[in-house]
This record gives sequence, structure tokens and C-alpha cells, in this order.
Amino acid sequence: MQIKVDTHSHTVASTHAYSTVHDYFEQAKKKGLELFSITDHAPEMPDSPHPWHFGNMQVLPRIVDGVGMLRGIEGNILPMDGGLDVNERMASFLDFVIASFHEPVFEPTDEKTHTRALINTIETGRCQIVGHPGNPNYPLNYQEVIRAAKDNNVLIEINNSSFSHSRVGSEENCLRILELVDQLDWKVVFSSDAHVAYSVGSVENCVDKAQKSGFPFERVVNRDAQTFLRFLAEHGRELESEFTPILARQS
Repeated sequence: MQIKVDTHSHTVASTHAYSTVHDYFEQAKKKGLELFSITDHAPEMPDSPHPWHFGNMQVLPRIVDGVGMLRGIEGNILPMDGGLDVNERMASFLDFVIASFHEPVFEPTDEKTHTRALINTIETGRCQIVGHPGNPNYPLNYQEVIRAAKDNNVLIEINNSSFSHSRVGSEENCLRILELVDQLDWKVVFSSDAHVAYSVGSVENCVDKAQKSGFPFERVVNRDAQTFLRFLAEHGRELESEFTPILARQS
């Protein structure tokens, strides 16, 4: 199982990350990726870049040395009833939005509150991916969340770093999420959540757990550029013409 699109990574614009866009292009090429995504933190996070950072991403080239870059953001789910710190103008410059809980923005409370906030956020139509939902600090009713995600065509992220150094204690939850996504006939992305370019495309923990549990590869929407770009088109982001050289290699 090879994942050729990475949907989640951070640059030095998020100040607890350590690499530039140039670094990511270089490492993505070495890893054999077709596309990677820059998804720095949205404004409510203490280390977030100025909002102009997202509006100006259009100056970045789409393709460098045969590798494509998607323009994204990791938005913060807001207390207590949900929604995102990504307004319509900011989103208009971007290809997609990840919706995530972060402790500096949304203080953990209880399963009912978290579930309501996340489902309300999904139902806004302003996000395309739910970020690291296995975080044990934010217990969720996973069945309800996955059903809402499916109803609104929002993907569930399985985050590679949740199996190692981030959000310790996530593994059991992530395995349960994989099981329920399969049972409920829905879809996921496997992402690195890279904070240094050397980690871009590193989703080996996700792949290993999926293979051991028999999770179907066809449910992984970022397995290749064509499949992920078709998903974005379902959300009104028609990007295939900007990545024609990459898609031509797939056909």
C-alpha cells in the first residue's frame, strides 16, 4: 500500500515546525509523492501565521520538479458548539480545510460536548477533513461523527504521528475509527502531520495498522493524486487542470 498524497504538514509559518516550502518540495520528490499539502495552523492557535499567509499562497508554484503542492489550512474547532476560525474569504484562497481540536483553543470537556461541536463543524460545509480524531483528550461518539462525516462528504484523518510521538494514547481510538469507517462504508486519508520536511509522506504507521486489520485500500482517498483531486472537485475545488502533468503520469 503506497500513499502518494500527503494531506497534512506544517512549515516554519507554524512556529513549532522547522521546514520551508522549498524543503517540502525537495523531500516530497525524494519520497516519490505526487502531491503534498501545506496546512499551517489557523489564527486561533498561538503559533499561527498572520491570515495574509493563507491569502498569499497563490504566489507559490503548483508544481516544482514534478511534485505538486496543495494549499490548505488546519482550522481550529471553536468552543463550545463548533465552527471554525477559517472565514469564507480565507477559505476562498485555499484548496481544503482540516478541522481539528487543539487544547490551546478548545479546552477538553466531555464526549457529548466534543461530539456536538465536531458534528456542528462538519455540518457547516466549511471543512473537507476531520483532523486527528483519535486524540484521547477529546473523547467522541465515533459512530455519530463518522455518520455525519459521510452525510457531508468529509473525510476522516488517520494521523501517522498519533501512533508515535503526538497525542499519546491515540492508537486504540484510531484502530476503532478504522473499524467503524469500514463498517459504516466511509472513507479516510492517511496523513503524516509532518512538522519537519523529512517526515512528509511518512504514513507507515497508518499503512501497517490498516493492513493488519484488513482495512480496504480503496477507502483511502489520498492514495493517489487523481483520487484526491476528484474528491476536492466534489467540494467545488476544480484543480485537475493545474496538475495535468502529474495526472498524465497516472494515465
